[in-house]
Amino acid sequence: MPQAIWFLLVLGCCRVLGGYMEDNYPPSVIEDAHLNTIQLLEKYKHPAETHQMTTDDKYILTLHRIPRPGAKPVLLVHGLEDSSSTWISMGPESGLGYFLYANGYDVWMGNVRGNRYSKGHVKLNSNTDKSYWSFSWHEIGMYDLPAMIDGVLQKTGYQKLSYFGHSQGTTSFFVMASSRPEYNAKIHLMSALAPVAFMKHMKAPLMRMARMGMNMFSENFEMFPHSEIFLNHCLSSAAMLRTCVRFYWQIVGMNREEQNMTMFPVVLGHLPSGANLKQAHHYLQLQKSDRFCQYEYEPKENQKLYGRSTPPDYRLERISAPVALYYGSNDYLAAVEDVQRLAKVLPNVVENHLYRKWNHMDMLWGISARRSIQPRILQVMQYWEAGGVAKDATTGSPVEEDVPQPTTVTLIEAGKPDEEEEVGSGQGNEENEAHVEGTEQLEATTSPTGEL
Repeated sequence: MPQAIWFLLVLGCCRVLGGYMEDNYPPSVIEDAHLNTIQLLEKYKHPAETHQMTTDDKYILTLHRIPRPGAKPVLLVHGLEDSSSTWISMGPESGLGYFLYANGYDVWMGNVRGNRYSKGHVKLNSNTDKSYWSFSWHEIGMYDLPAMIDGVLQKTGYQKLSYFGHSQGTTSFFVMASSRPEYNAKIHLMSALAPVAFMKHMKAPLMRMARMGMNMFSENFEMFPHSEIFLNHCLSSAAMLRTCVRFYWQIVGMNREEQNMTMFPVVLGHLPSGANLKQAHHYLQLQKSDRFCQYEYEPKENQKLYGRSTPPDYRLERISAPVALYYGSNDYLAAVEDVQRLAKVLPNVVENHLYRKWNHMDMLWGISARRSIQPRILQVMQYWEAGGVAKDATTGSPVEEDVPQPTTVTLIEAGKPDEEEEVGSGQGNEENEAHVEGTEQLEATTSPTGEL
């Protein structure tokens, strides 16, 4: 706890010292850290469109599209404090959005209410109206996902689509598919990356501090709006970067082998992307109650809203859409025990795949994601799009995979050649590396993990 308090004080008060980021990272990577989703697509020569859709409760959502007219649509929905950029931020040779487009799909990347791209509302102003911030991921599942699914199907002329969710993008899907079960018929397959429903075994040590901090604010409060504060401060020096990496790992889980440190500025440039404090608080309630249930208010308010003193559970047994589960053994947020409990409750699990050592973000940003998980994801999705049969559903023991690591570029701490440590670099993002002249810049990069 003292370390966490010290980190926040330093991050908030220290003066940014220019030059470290520019001296240690490729210019193309730094540029990507500042570009938005559409600008990233345009930079890497992909078609790009922006679409807006209005929910039944009048929130205006922005979806980013890599259009392939006439092709089968896929909808990708991000996690907490994330955005549509998460599916492409690692570049054309790594990002799942690019991979699906290259394999013939019409790719739609959603942004849920409250993030940097979806702060619109028919009547409310997110900057001045507190009532705008009156939602959790429950409302995202009840209103945002149906609006996105209906909007994509209407614009493409298809009757069904394939859905990808990461973290909160899975939670909100489970809310929708259990509470509005008619939407199950519109889904070929739901691919759940780092799925979150039950949270009893969540390991993230910083969550205790988070719970204390949340008690200081109203539940209807914007949490970490998009800014470049983490990018600027974490990359102000090698020492500050090491501190930020430590805290990042305390949230998502540590996995040096899959961590693409060359692209870490891009991560910091796009996170946080904005959310409501109530979304995080709802997750902490799940951990405390050991249930997957609606938001808990005071007993009198619960009685008024739910007709009972405690919030009702989401009826996961009503989810009939095929669900593929992909998760990591070193995920501090979606623990193996909790995902396997979920697998036993869902009635139509068709893939149960555990990746050893992977953390919460490796499904999206891991160095080996393109050669390991993405081909499997595609194979399973195409099978169910072609009309896979229910007898192939399984809720048994998961398939466990230990992904072999490729040889990575060694990031050497300047002046300390005897303390080399292999960590992830630019592997899997060759198009970004093309902007670096030779290898001198990478070889000189300070390793923030060398002393961890």
